[in-house]
Amino acid sequence: MRLKSWLKEYYHYSLRERRGILLLAFIVVALFLVEVVYVSLWRDGTLAEFKDKRIPQDESGVAEYKAFMASLKEVKPRWGEDGNWEYDGYRKSGRSSSVSVLSTPIPFDPNTADSLTFLQLGLPGWMAGNILKYRRKGGVFREPEDFRKIYGLTEEQYQHLYPYITLQPREEPDRWAESVLLSAETDSARQLPVKYSLGVIVELNTADTTELKKIPGIGSGIARMIVNYREQLGGFCHIEQLREIRLDHTRLSTWFSIDSSQVRPINLNRASVEQLKRHPYFNFYQAKAIVEHRKREGHINSLKPFILLEEFTEADLERMRPYVCFE
Repeated sequence: MRLKSWLKEYYHYSLRERRGILLLAFIVVALFLVEVVYVSLWRDGTLAEFKDKRIPQDESGVAEYKAFMASLKEVKPRWGEDGNWEYDGYRKSGRSSSVSVLSTPIPFDPNTADSLTFLQLGLPGWMAGNILKYRRKGGVFREPEDFRKIYGLTEEQYQHLYPYITLQPREEPDRWAESVLLSAETDSARQLPVKYSLGVIVELNTADTTELKKIPGIGSGIARMIVNYREQLGGFCHIEQLREIRLDHTRLSTWFSIDSSQVRPINLNRASVEQLKRHPYFNFYQAKAIVEHRKREGHINSLKPFILLEEFTEADLERMRPYVCFE
């Protein structure tokens, strides 16, 4: 049955479309066969053997590399008494020679000092950059002990500079007032929309989402669902159509009236297959049958001729009737 349905749909396409389908099917089959052959060659070792021949292993080079890595050892720097980095076996200054390091540090505020000040205090350039980056992101040194948290700062450096850390008083914002203001704004944003009282009637074909949300039981999601389906239909003809989007029409019927004059019908003598197919009550085969009947027989005056076609049932035609015209 499925094959018959597929063949029926297949022959609705033009000759060019059918050729395209066959070409696409051939490409898919070819790719599948290539993958099968590749996996088969890999499993039996043919490709692996080819790879080994193309890329010979240089065992002497590998051994030399391993010996070099084994000869390396971790060199840990430490902070010297004169403000220079000391390594195992040699010493190296951590700063540019153009910056003179103060033998006796001066008082400084890490919240306001510039990069030159940090360099003069004996800190390397990358560490001064870390401090400035921390401040740009909103970081604040509230206590002298907070300076210890700077990445890369050793305990010796911290103890050397600690007596000179001078933090200026800073005005703190009123956190309590900010929290009260934020809470008030949040509560205002969360206020629920006003709901209609019992007895109010809303016209289903003209109400927007704001008005629909005022009906008890309807929120933003359901309101959008109703408006979207109304656009697809061209308007509601009766309240029972809400069942088609899985809504309880019996509970909502007391809130709605329906003006059927707001329905926008489709002209069967002008509509294309694509236009008909977009309507919820027409499938592809029905849309195709209507357009082909129009080309073959001319102007369509009613839905009666389509009862003889297998694509339509009486229930289908009855459902379509309010949504078609024959101008």
